[in-house]
Amino acid sequence: MQITDRQVSPSQHPEQILTVRTASVRRITGETDVQVSVNLDGTGACTAKTGIPFLDHMLHQIASHGLIDLEVQATGDIEIDDHHTNEDVGITLGQALGKALGDRKGIVRFGNFLAPLDEALIQVALDFSGRPHLSYGLEIPTQRVGTYDTQLVREFFVALVNHSQMTLHIRQLDGINSHHIIEATFKAFARAMRMAVEIDPRRAGAIPSSKGIL
Repeated sequence: MQITDRQVSPSQHPEQILTVRTASVRRITGETDVQVSVNLDGTGACTAKTGIPFLDHMLHQIASHGLIDLEVQATGDIEIDDHHTNEDVGITLGQALGKALGDRKGIVRFGNFLAPLDEALIQVALDFSGRPHLSYGLEIPTQRVGTYDTQLVREFFVALVNHSQMTLHIRQLDGINSHHIIEATFKAFARAMRMAVEIDPRRAGAIPSSKGIL
């Protein structure tokens, strides 16, 4: 696994070093080869080529609604099943998010959003707490959306949570269409994440915890 990030000195404040919140992570196993690059202060640009079209569509939702720049390239044993690639994309994205956040100084830390998509209504609350936990409340009525196994939605978020060390709660308040339920979930997650990773000017770069550590 390779992880990189970089720093720049802002021209308007040359005496300060401002960390650019980017990271690139590559994960290679006997089942998959996944490369993820992320810029937390991006514009929503996304390139996603995982070999799983519906997952690519959901990654675009994360980038677009989270206003992060995201590049995901993955190859895996999808001739057997989408599971390994789906999970390893979640793992690698989680690692990249964690690396880009660094010590998490100055961030808002908490985020929440309520996203409708037609009849579906999904609530997501998250905390970049350093303590991985997932409460998953989706009831997806069909086994597949296109060729995508809807059980893999939970597996994606389990992997993401564990490797970004966030606490994540997903609640389904309404919805009967599987595609709508899943897409509303990714949109709500993206907006909650966007809120949580924003820099809070009142923090003045401090750790957002009464303990002084996350």
